[in-house]
Amino acid sequence: MRPLTPPAVAAYLDGLSRLPHPVLARIRAEGLAAGVPIVDPLTGALLHGLTRAIGATKVLEIGTAIGYSTVWMATALPSSSLLVSLERDQTRATAARAYLAEAGLDDRVNVMIGEADRYLHKLAGPFDLIFQDGDKTQYGPMLAKLAPLLRPGGLLVTDNILWDGEVVPGFTDRPHKNTTDTAAIAAYNAALAADPRFTTSWLPVGDGVAIAIKLGAGD
Repeated sequence: MRPLTPPAVAAYLDGLSRLPHPVLARIRAEGLAAGVPIVDPLTGALLHGLTRAIGATKVLEIGTAIGYSTVWMATALPSSSLLVSLERDQTRATAARAYLAEAGLDDRVNVMIGEADRYLHKLAGPFDLIFQDGDKTQYGPMLAKLAPLLRPGGLLVTDNILWDGEVVPGFTDRPHKNTTDTAAIAAYNAALAADPRFTTSWLPVGDGVAIAIKLGAGD
């Protein structure tokens, strides 16, 4: 599998990034050692920057894992803010909560355990930023539920939209990813690109990131 970004380039850029909290280095090391899916550090830095740039005070995350992306975003929030993160695996959620407490961020983050689609109707929006990094087969079905939870001008940020490049026909001779997930992500990308509620930018950062801005009535 060809990397989307040459390893030497990725390492160089990673070396230029400044961690907003030292616990991130340990979370990443644990995630890599245990095979836990976490975002690329450049994606984490992008999430931190976007959260800070739009002055977000209310954030929703789909897919906590062990809290790596959660900490990246939470460190960009004022102490009076709220980040709701949904994680279906109890063991991973427990680890994330411990890291957030260690980082002194548990006052602004609520990690909820369970399937994301069962929680969404219970959440009160609007959110300034929603980060979608959950079950890939639910990307498409969940879009209709996430859009109303986002404020006009808010950001829907989606990770893994390139899926090691396997969403691109002919990029690889032999698929290494789950083909059901690949098809679901490709369908989601097409649906998001055509959705009149959003204007979307597509970035080859990490495993591919889509940044969709929700349009207002006057846009």
